[in-house]
Amino acid sequence: MSGVAVRLLRPASQETYDKVFGMVYVGLMANVLLAVGCSPLLLALAVVRDPLASWPFFVVLSGFCAPALAGVFGCFAALGDGPPTVWRPFVTAYRRAAGRAVAVWFGGAAVVAVLAFDAVAVARTSWGPALVPFFVTASVLVVATVIAVVLVLATGSNPVRVRALLWPCLCLVARRWYLGLANVVVLGLAVAIVLAQPLVGLLVACAPLLYVVFGNSRAITAPLSGQ
Repeated sequence: MSGVAVRLLRPASQETYDKVFGMVYVGLMANVLLAVGCSPLLLALAVVRDPLASWPFFVVLSGFCAPALAGVFGCFAALGDGPPTVWRPFVTAYRRAAGRAVAVWFGGAAVVAVLAFDAVAVARTSWGPALVPFFVTASVLVVATVIAVVLVLATGSNPVRVRALLWPCLCLVARRWYLGLANVVVLGLAVAIVLAQPLVGLLVACAPLLYVVFGNSRAITAPLSGQ
């Protein structure tokens, strides 16, 4: 027992400390770069009192989040490849995925908006509540697919068209639906924290939550790792 206690109390190696502090540094800096990338949306949310009344405007501004999210995924993908770096992998992934990520982001937003309108219209009928699970499931599938496509665009070694990724990512998300559902829940939690406590959400909570999304999406898109 004494030997076990000694091993448990023994200080960790310098390499372990370096890895821990490196991950903390990457997480904090990724939060800062994410906030900068999404700053137009964040500033508008801070100024407008009722965002729901102007939701089309905020949907357009949310397009800034797509390349910023790709940049954060690039930072996470670079973890373990030498000393911890943030700026270069963020900028590389941002530039690599920017245009295509925005396109798939707006495409997903349009589909979710149509599903939401259809759900509201159908809910007014007597048989509408029976279709609510379909609209919710379809929306979750679309959001999870958009995240998976953005990840592949940000971390893929070869340039690829969005059209060539949509169907494979949709099938992979449907196959591992539990990971896609977890991603949507975690993203919803991140958004809720940012809206409730912007400073805590942007500087502390976003990176750990997005790392969970990154890990799940990487597991989903593992068969496309060669893209």
